[in-house]
Amino acid sequence: MEWSDLRVFLAIARTGTLGAAARSLGQTQPTMGRRLRALEGAVGHTLFQRTPDGFVLTDEGRTVLGRAERIEAEVLAFERELNGSELQLEGMLRLSCSEWFGTHVLPPVLAAFSAHHPGVCIELLTDARLYSLPRREADMVFRLGRFEEPGVISRRLMYIPSAVYAPLGFDTSTIEDSNNTRVVTMNVAASQRPDAAWLKRVLPNATVAFRSNNRDVQARFCADGGGLVVLPRPLGDATPGIAPIDLGEAPPGRHTYVGYHKDMRRLPRMRTLLDFVVGRLASTTLAG
Repeated sequence: MEWSDLRVFLAIARTGTLGAAARSLGQTQPTMGRRLRALEGAVGHTLFQRTPDGFVLTDEGRTVLGRAERIEAEVLAFERELNGSELQLEGMLRLSCSEWFGTHVLPPVLAAFSAHHPGVCIELLTDARLYSLPRREADMVFRLGRFEEPGVISRRLMYIPSAVYAPLGFDTSTIEDSNNTRVVTMNVAASQRPDAAWLKRVLPNATVAFRSNNRDVQARFCADGGGLVVLPRPLGDATPGIAPIDLGEAPPGRHTYVGYHKDMRRLPRMRTLLDFVVGRLASTTLAG
């Protein structure tokens, strides 16, 4: 049994399909299938049921899953320990954050860091998924909320205010009759986020015209006349065709946190990047 085959097994167990597992490991789908068959041959059991909806763990597969995750934790801890002893400021760092934060907040900071440290390559992953620091899916993560994972060191980085935006030329007097007001807000799964709940409270009779988990999409929909929207100020102020309006009270802003695994705290390039980011962004309020 090889660790590389166990990595394939874990990827399939976590994603449910060969295709998704192959993409997560940067391999081809046929290769994933061959590696899985090799592992099943080595252990002498079928580890997944092949169903129309994807791969489902068998009883034997669930037994292997628990042990494989423990092996993975040991291997990753060993890798982190080795990386933590690195002496030269070069190599790659994988960062993760939301799409709008990666588009409107981080680029000037990371560009300045790269100019000072050209030997370090930054890989930035921007989507709604929460990447795991203990599993080394990312080295440093920026989130609008506290970290709960064990072994993660985090700190509050900055406060980001929000504002209500409307298309340019919008007649704010029409908001008095909220029945005729159209709004753009978060998708249903995220409808309890502070800004979405605030908008529902302030404009209880407004019509929800559009929902999305992508803040940039919300901003563009607003600019095209789709409705009022609550956005982080760095995004809203940078979007052409919209402007902030006053509804009598400001929507809630959010604190941003940065986190990394404790085993990486001695990694020179990690320590240097963290100090650089904190120096540029900590204790600041971005209003545009």
